[in-house]
Amino acid sequence: MGNEQAHVIPYRTLALVWMALLLLTLALWGLSRLSQRLAVLGLLTISPFKAGLVLYVFMHLRYERVLLRTMVFAALAILVIFLALLFSDIPFR
Repeated sequence: MGNEQAHVIPYRTLALVWMALLLLTLALWGLSRLSQRLAVLGLLTISPFKAGLVLYVFMHLRYERVLLRTMVFAALAILVIFLALLFSDIPFR
């Protein structure tokens, strides 16, 4: 158990991130009530941002090295691209 350090995140930061996640979830819900196209657009843009917040704050990615952070966010970006390509046929149905 070498150089392991405990990273203490203040409760205020955790509460603010949690509130942001709640607000983003409400935004997704509101978009889904308006139209299907807005719901898909919201899912493709807001959900990766929410996942990034969870990874960065709650899973302590902010304390990792730059290479690991870059790889995780590159994987999320590729996921978003593939999902956008998957859902790009919706307007043509």
